[in-house]
Amino acid sequence: MSVTTSTGHGLGSRLAALARVVELGEGRIDPELYAEAAQLLLRAGDRLKLSPDHTVVALAGGTGSGKSSLFNAVSGLELSPIGVRRPTTARTHACVWGLDGAGSLLEWLQIQWRHRFARASALDRGESQLHGLILLDLPDHDSIRALTDTEADRLISVADLVVWVLDPQKYADASIHRRYVAEHAGHDAVTVFVLNQCDKLTPEEQAICIADLEDLLSREGVTRPRVVATSAATGKGVDSLKAVLAESVAARRAAFQRLEADLDRLMVRLAKDMPERLRVEPTIDGARRAGLADALCDAVGVPAVGEAMENVYAVRSVDWVGWPYARWAAKFRPDPLSSLKLGDVKDDIRALVGSAVSAQPAEVDNAVQALADGLAGGMPDVWRDGVRDSARSRADQLPRVLSEELSEIAPPLDRVPGWWWVLKFWQYALVLAFAAGLVWIGAILFYGVFKDGAPPAEIFGDPAALPWLGLMMASVLGLGALTAVASRNGVVLGAGKERDRLESDMRRRVAAVSQDMVVEPVERELHRYNDFYAALSTARR
Repeated sequence: MSVTTSTGHGLGSRLAALARVVELGEGRIDPELYAEAAQLLLRAGDRLKLSPDHTVVALAGGTGSGKSSLFNAVSGLELSPIGVRRPTTARTHACVWGLDGAGSLLEWLQIQWRHRFARASALDRGESQLHGLILLDLPDHDSIRALTDTEADRLISVADLVVWVLDPQKYADASIHRRYVAEHAGHDAVTVFVLNQCDKLTPEEQAICIADLEDLLSREGVTRPRVVATSAATGKGVDSLKAVLAESVAARRAAFQRLEADLDRLMVRLAKDMPERLRVEPTIDGARRAGLADALCDAVGVPAVGEAMENVYAVRSVDWVGWPYARWAAKFRPDPLSSLKLGDVKDDIRALVGSAVSAQPAEVDNAVQALADGLAGGMPDVWRDGVRDSARSRADQLPRVLSEELSEIAPPLDRVPGWWWVLKFWQYALVLAFAAGLVWIGAILFYGVFKDGAPPAEIFGDPAALPWLGLMMASVLGLGALTAVASRNGVVLGAGKERDRLESDMRRRVAAVSQDMVVEPVERELHRYNDFYAALSTARR
């Protein structure tokens, strides 16, 4: 028999939702409520697996209420001993109408064998309407033994139907009303109140007591109290009580109603601690992801690395596209760039990246915290803390991982653009042309002007060629100067592109790390939050 079919109210789906609440609510629910919810799930699972054809009814009450006498009166047998000097019940007694299939249920209730009794002849005595009843006579809740033995409390919490047996002198006893009745408000369908020993009252006194008791119960949250007046001594009202029990047994719903009442009570307490659901978007939007990546890039010094890369690129270009004569001349004066250690510049940049990350853990933490605060606004405090904890769940690893990732993409400083080669060949061609011009002028001066020997060719001895050679050499120097200017402009553009490439690559790495170590844990928590409140809403129906 399915739970949903049996109750008509979807108890199965509500319990499944409660299981989800327990799964998702660990660390987010008050520990006491969490333990109670887990215990209810265990109890519901156990009870629903046991005999659905039996209804467990517990007679509970205080010392001297006549509970055991009423138990015997209902069962028609002297099953539970009645105290004379000190009327107390020490152990639970059970009377079963229809023993078949009740064994496992009695074992679950932990009723001792010697205290189990079967009404095998009940059907022959006109009590077929009670077939399926398991009637329990509980220990007195206010006895000395009850102070150290919780058997009564345990069985009150698991019985399908609880019958509170009260006497005219102590029906307003605070130990019952505060400890049990008020705590189980909302259990009207599975709670019956018996005013026993009514033979000691006149009809007018009985009516007054019942009216007073009903008013007291209403004030404690029992909206529809069922009160039955009985006298175990005279048998008055016992049949009325049997009729109430028979109605519950025949319906075969008391077990489900009890679980529903317990679930309703738990949901009220959970909803009190958990405000109405505020749904959040479970995925982080692109703008927030980009904002986190930008903040982390700033925290690890990506702009500084890009700037260093741009400067290094410019310095390296001097060896390739700088005017050779100017470079050679610079060797004769102190080199202001020697501090850059260009030979080990790649290691320097890696060290720069690593130091930037490890030196700014506070900024990394601030970037993560800003994302969490922006997402968790308006959420209940416990879930807001959960989002923050999820965002920072790997905060201690984040700087190290960022450092390792960025160190792997140190710029490829050994890569030489093709246009550097072209310029280098061109500039050295100009250098050779200028050197050849110098040699030519020297030859003309030596052979043509000073007449010191015969030139190897006429062209090396003609002084008339000197102006043209001077013009040629001036042109070479002019071309070299123009080339140097053009090279510097090209280097600036190239350095900017290299910086953009490096920063873009680094930002992609940072975004990938933040996705794995920050965004995904936060999104899991946001999904958990939405799923929790969806399950809570289902369980409350």
